[in-house]
Amino acid sequence: MALAHSLGFPRIGRDRELKKAQEAFWKGELDEAGLRAVGRELRARHWQVQKEAGIELLPVGDFAWYDQVLAHSLTFGVIPERFRPASGKPTLDTLFAMARGVSGDNCCGGAHAQEMTKWFDTNYHYLVPEFTADQQFALSWEQLFEEVDEARALGHEVKPVVIGPLTYLWLGKLKGEAQGFDKLELLERLLPLYGQIFRRLAEQGVEWVQIDEPILVLDLPQDWKNAFERAYNILQREPLKKLVATYFGGLEENLGLAANLPVDGLHIDLVRAPQQYPTILDRLPAYKVLSLGVVNGRNVWRCDLENALAVIGHAHSRLGERLWIAPSCSLLHSPVDLQREDQLDAELKGWLAFATQKCAEVALLARAVNQRTLPRCAPRWPRAAPCRPAERLHHVSTSLRCKRAWLP
Repeated sequence: MALAHSLGFPRIGRDRELKKAQEAFWKGELDEAGLRAVGRELRARHWQVQKEAGIELLPVGDFAWYDQVLAHSLTFGVIPERFRPASGKPTLDTLFAMARGVSGDNCCGGAHAQEMTKWFDTNYHYLVPEFTADQQFALSWEQLFEEVDEARALGHEVKPVVIGPLTYLWLGKLKGEAQGFDKLELLERLLPLYGQIFRRLAEQGVEWVQIDEPILVLDLPQDWKNAFERAYNILQREPLKKLVATYFGGLEENLGLAANLPVDGLHIDLVRAPQQYPTILDRLPAYKVLSLGVVNGRNVWRCDLENALAVIGHAHSRLGERLWIAPSCSLLHSPVDLQREDQLDAELKGWLAFATQKCAEVALLARAVNQRTLPRCAPRWPRAAPCRPAERLHHVSTSLRCKRAWLP
């Protein structure tokens, strides 16, 4: 049976609850306990929304108070000296100081925020990790493990999401006097933390972990390609089944590398790079799961279900239970729920799908391929959609800009 899963869900809330709570916290109108309560409520709601839509394996660890890379920096203890708390243990104040900086009259003294840059070619941004030549890593932030406990207590089957070690290092920058030092040398120091994380997750009853390595769609130097093989040969000794997720493009020259990594599954983006499907299907080892990202995680349009089903139907005939179906990438880049839009033209609304609806599309495709049919009631892309009148496009773009998910 093909399995429906998600790589991640928007964290802002359908009514921008997280943004409002954060702003209240920054103004001193909401204490930390209140902010954390909002986070717990949003996570519980979003897991339930995905489950009710038909997602069978729910992402955990996709929630972040500011951005996912910053959350990993705290997890790994990558905290610049100017933000290090006296107690040595980071807090939410530490996290927001790294993101926003602190003024000179703050108790921590003045400190400029970390650099922010675009998350690949999306409109989202992340805080660039700051490495030093003598960088040491230590597990110092418990958020991932706390959220796994939350989800499992609610009865959910979960798949924790972590940024892979190579992608995390690639996204960071060296600071200080580090001339001639290659940040790739930090890999050997970082990998033991992934081992600790995987062991902790296994103790919590987790079976699968999703390891995001989107840099596999880039033109990588040979030493980074070699590092992928070295790193994952080490990580294969650790517990948990591992799904390496790639997105925002095709694997191209890295296809053979990605297909042969010693992991249990591979996710590919068939929205941005449908041409990689035949090759990856032929080169994937017979024991691996293949996750096909067939629902666009980055736009607001409905999926062409019939075309998607043609691809996954063929894949199912070859892979059987080793086929997983998913959005192309995390749904972080999509608005939360189309049902909240009550000002849109009815015809135009019929063309749209937000994160909640995209989860339902993924689940519908999984059911359809398992039943070997696309239900008659399944929504289909209106054939007139590519010829949308300009005024209708202006209407929807204006409405969506007013409702788009908040970006820090």
